[in-house]
Amino acid sequence: MDSVNFSPIGFFHSEQKHKNESGRQSNEELSDGYIELVSGQNFEQALIGLEGVDRVWVLFTFHLNQNWNPMVSPPRGRDEKIGVFATRAPYRPNPIGMSALLIQKIEGRRIYLKNADILDGSPILDIKPYIPYADSWPESRVAWLEAGDRARYQVSLSPQTQSQLDWLKQNGVTQIKSFIMNQLEYDPTNEKKKRVKEMDGYFEIAYRTWRIDFLLAESKVGVLGIRSGYSESELSSPEDTYLDKDIHRQFLDKFKT
Repeated sequence: MDSVNFSPIGFFHSEQKHKNESGRQSNEELSDGYIELVSGQNFEQALIGLEGVDRVWVLFTFHLNQNWNPMVSPPRGRDEKIGVFATRAPYRPNPIGMSALLIQKIEGRRIYLKNADILDGSPILDIKPYIPYADSWPESRVAWLEAGDRARYQVSLSPQTQSQLDWLKQNGVTQIKSFIMNQLEYDPTNEKKKRVKEMDGYFEIAYRTWRIDFLLAESKVGVLGIRSGYSESELSSPEDTYLDKDIHRQFLDKFKT
């Protein structure tokens, strides 16, 4: 058998649209989303009984990945690369992902899910119930994750940062907080894995056209604030590649940064 072909049973929808907005696993900082099953396939019957299931395994494809790598850099715990089969990295020979997610509700062909680590537009391959006695093995060991947990940072947000995040969320920049928490929790200053650089007495990490300033103290990260990544001359230019200069101008006027 030279190939195996699958057709999506549906597609995932959420506000997480870019690679750096997805978490490494489902967590409370991530956006909720929903699977919309395709019509005309009798999937309404296939959903019968799922209302009595708390969590499901969702199998999907990493649709934004165009290549695979036999060796990848784990998101935490070590700088040396490790075999992709020892990780859940998206750069796989067959770009299949899996996530255990909490069901919020089911309406028609839509399954609403909590705190999903799946990007908008991801094709869904299958849905299976999470069965605790078969799927939960708390004593199982992953050595590189153990090392990473020992190197975990506690991330705290300054009042200014929280105020900025609230304003940005109200104005459509919804994924920046989850980016901050996920990117700074492990290896916050690793330039090989992140768009981060050392400044004069602090660090800066880039999220699209925004910049986040933070400090390190032992095992703690203190987020100082958020800045526009545009210079004054760039903001005065009519060119707007990412269609976001207006929100940056409003942000600067609001916070006088």
